Amino acid sequence: MSSALRLHELHRSFPTHLGLRRRPVLRGLTLELPLGSALGLVGPNGSGKSTLLRILAGVDRPSEGEVAILGSSPASAAVRARLAYLPEDSPFPPELSARSAMDLLGALAGMARRELRPRAARLLERVGLGEHAGRPLRSFSRGMLRRFGLAQAFLADPELVLLDEPTAGLDAQGFEVLESLLGEARERGATVVLASHLLADVHRHCDRLAILLDGKLAAFETRARLLDAPGRTRLEVEGLDGEGLGRLEEWVAEQGGRLTVTGPGTATLLELYRRHSDG
Repeated sequence: MSSALRLHELHRSFPTHLGLRRRPVLRGLTLELPLGSALGLVGPNGSGKSTLLRILAGVDRPSEGEVAILGSSPASAAVRARLAYLPEDSPFPPELSARSAMDLLGALAGMARRELRPRAARLLERVGLGEHAGRPLRSFSRGMLRRFGLAQAFLADPELVLLDEPTAGLDAQGFEVLESLLGEARERGATVVLASHLLADVHRHCDRLAILLDGKLAAFETRARLLDAPGRTRLEVEGLDGEGLGRLEEWVAEQGGRLTVTGPGTATLLELYRRHSDG
């Protein structure tokens, strides 16, 4: 097995108007992602990112087409035990405490209790929820729920990590934890699929990007190739007081600053959407 996921002519539509019509959300997606890759899914609202992640996680099923996850169907319990999924809306049982919810989710993933309990405790502590482990999730703030979501997503050392808008509602402490957990997952060879509206998220964490527009795969390429913007240069300057950059390197030196990074400029998400849209 060399592919973490393989999609062929994947379609998903939902009934509307009392079932008399169907609304297409995904339209013929075909792609293959190698094991150990990190894929960033980008696209405007309604482009199908969350629907695709639900299908990959086995929560939803395609209307047509084929999908293989880690060499098998996402409907397979054995496959679902090897992946982790963080939905955008954090739909965890509100009546359970963080500790009990981790117990439940770990058991569903097939973890032995002797391994589950200490690992869950370490992760809750790591995301800053150790002292709140006995509190019901309904009492958590949005930022706390997102940090809990990160903890549960990495509980069983998954081979495939599916994250839907992981930074949405995340507080400062959560950003730090996300960085370290994703870094560790990549180091051990896990595959990551991350959907986000923020280019910074996919730029930092992903080596491949897929652009979804109106349910279609508009582009699927390496990050460097897709984000390259010829004729643009990015400058990072240290030591300046925030005055605008309007001159070249000599001006920076005159102001007492130091040029630290030069490199090719990158396109914005809006520019990518326009570049790859049919119109």
